[in-house]
Amino acid sequence: MYIVPIAWLYVALMMAVAEATNANGTLLGAIITFLLYGVLPVALVVYLMGTSSRKRARQAREAAANRSVQEADNNLAQDSSAPSDPPNAGGHAPAAAEHGVVAPVREKT
Repeated sequence: MYIVPIAWLYVALMMAVAEATNANGTLLGAIITFLLYGVLPVALVVYLMGTSSRKRARQAREAAANRSVQEADNNLAQDSSAPSDPPNAGGHAPAAAEHGVVAPVREKT
């Protein structure tokens, strides 16, 4: 599967070596050649080749999460006879004032 990207990196490396060893070539030109003709296109192709496997992995994770939620719901339904906590067991007010709320101001007369 990775034979084509490896071969293309080899070709780009040889292009970079030719650039560096040429009489008019520079080492900076060789590095830029290798990056722009080799690394960036190969990285894009390998990323696009892995799209289907990433999609399958994501769907498998979602299916596993859905199964665990369904199992938890089934366990909760079976344990419905267990006593639950009384409402407002925390002792706090049911609705407290929010922080940062602007108080109403009357017009000055």
